[in-house]
Amino acid sequence: MLDAFSRVVVSSDSKAAYVGGSSLASLKSFIADGNKRLDAVNAVASTASCVVSDAVSGMICENPGLISPGGNCYTNRRMAACLRDGEIILRYVSYAILAGDSSVLEDRCLNGLKETYVALGVPASSTGRAVALMKGSALALIEGKAPLRKLAVSSGDCSSVVTEAASYFDKVISAVG
Repeated sequence: MLDAFSRVVVSSDSKAAYVGGSSLASLKSFIADGNKRLDAVNAVASTASCVVSDAVSGMICENPGLISPGGNCYTNRRMAACLRDGEIILRYVSYAILAGDSSVLEDRCLNGLKETYVALGVPASSTGRAVALMKGSALALIEGKAPLRKLAVSSGDCSSVVTEAASYFDKVISAVG
């Protein structure tokens, strides 16, 4: 995983150049958004259980057959696995938000996830829907507009962090779809 600083250093090193110009400007922007990024991660991490359980509940409300005998969320063991997987996905999205880089999400969470779910018979549409519901809740938390819980957020425009976080959820949705 490369954070924003490591990416700039590796890129400059490969060109045998000093860090400067647009690379330095992008790092200044990354630092300026630091508190917003930390607040976003705090908002997601401190409400992760609620975000995941609400998303799984919403997915089941839309498709009650999932909790019927033979459904993918039928039995406590399968439901627990669904909740666990949602927490893992959300955790890696929060890592990506913190680092400003999706490589940790891609390498440690999404790599092989679709194949695993196909092998286990987990419906991609249900997984994608649960992640989409998590995305909606998490973005509302980051923007400070969530009904779940009001958290202190940095003042100013958080749209860049929201857009970035949305792109990480979209990567998950496309990876399982």
